[in-house]
Amino acid sequence: MKAQRKREATAKTTHGDAHADAGASAHDEERREQSFAGGLRRLDWKLVALMLAIKLLIFVFAVHAFYLLSNTRTEGLYGWLEIWNRWDAPHYLDIARDGYVTTGEQSRWLVFYPLLPWLTRVFALFTGGDYLIGAFLVSTIASLAAGLLLYRLAALDETEAVARRAVWFLFIFPTSYFLHIGYTESLFIAISVGCFLAARKGRWWLAGVLAALAGLTRVNGLILIPALAVEALQQYRETRRLNPQWLWILFAGLGFGLYLLINYQVTGDAFAFQKIASEHWSKSLTWPWVGIREVARSMWWRAPAEAQMVGVQEFVFILLGLLCTVWTWKEFRPSYGVWMTLNWLLWTSTSFILSAPRYTLIMFPIYLLFARLTARRPFWDGLITVWSLLFLAIFVSQFVQGRWAF
Repeated sequence: MKAQRKREATAKTTHGDAHADAGASAHDEERREQSFAGGLRRLDWKLVALMLAIKLLIFVFAVHAFYLLSNTRTEGLYGWLEIWNRWDAPHYLDIARDGYVTTGEQSRWLVFYPLLPWLTRVFALFTGGDYLIGAFLVSTIASLAAGLLLYRLAALDETEAVARRAVWFLFIFPTSYFLHIGYTESLFIAISVGCFLAARKGRWWLAGVLAALAGLTRVNGLILIPALAVEALQQYRETRRLNPQWLWILFAGLGFGLYLLINYQVTGDAFAFQKIASEHWSKSLTWPWVGIREVARSMWWRAPAEAQMVGVQEFVFILLGLLCTVWTWKEFRPSYGVWMTLNWLLWTSTSFILSAPRYTLIMFPIYLLFARLTARRPFWDGLITVWSLLFLAIFVSQFVQGRWAF
């Protein structure tokens, strides 16, 4: 009997140790999957490769377009980056290098939000103080993050094939070159799409933090507040339960509040950016039809090339944004409709509408709409793809020559 009890005790111990070892093994595996290396393994490397390939093709095409149309060469590989340093991009580099100043032309750069310059300054620490390369590193990482996050957000409601197509249409959109250069588009799309994804998955603390960062990147970040509120209402209707984590939505205003504090510290006026935008960029709030009417007039009285870029193309993308906004309300969640509607109203409710094609780029439900429309419709797939690529080529060619391209 004693021998039998000893055997049973030994068996239990061995069995318990096996369970413990299995539990420890599972726990170790979970920890490994949550580690940085585990995150790298879970990345969709095929999608990353596609985005990098498109990025490289755009840079190569831009160099050839610059050579052919300007009849000059860039100075080495660094010149491939310098031809993109146009229009607003140098202003962000000025802020990264010097901060906000109170005198001279650079005092106008207060209208540009600080998160991109701050990140550029950080990355420049690893590039020997080269702010241009720092800016491109920020845009590269942010654009890849934007594509991966858009894929994950789309996959919540769509098939894998449709989710991948959404990323495709983002990266070939006519103004998608702004994803790859020293502008805020890639950073803002990554943050805003990440914010929606966090909210959809119930990680409201993360949604609030990302919304605050969006408010440090562009004024559009404020639109995340009503969008998140509507998403919370939608989740309440689905579960009939109140979630105290929804209070993180209030955190979203912190980023814009910090930007106002910067304005006050630099000029003594928290809303100094509004005066600068009005005096130097002719930007003042008004009804949407006022600015749209001026765009329509520009198609007729300006010189042909200018009429195309500040008339026809502005009007086309205003119309595209409006149609896709209405379509979004029909096809997707109300929070997506709020995002589309308020963004469209923000950049059309001004006396002088400019850069509508670039502003349309951040309205991410457009790519979900395109992906869903073209999933089983080869005609629409070909039509939208060809339109995107043709005008992407035109706009890139214009931009790298220093001509206006939004």
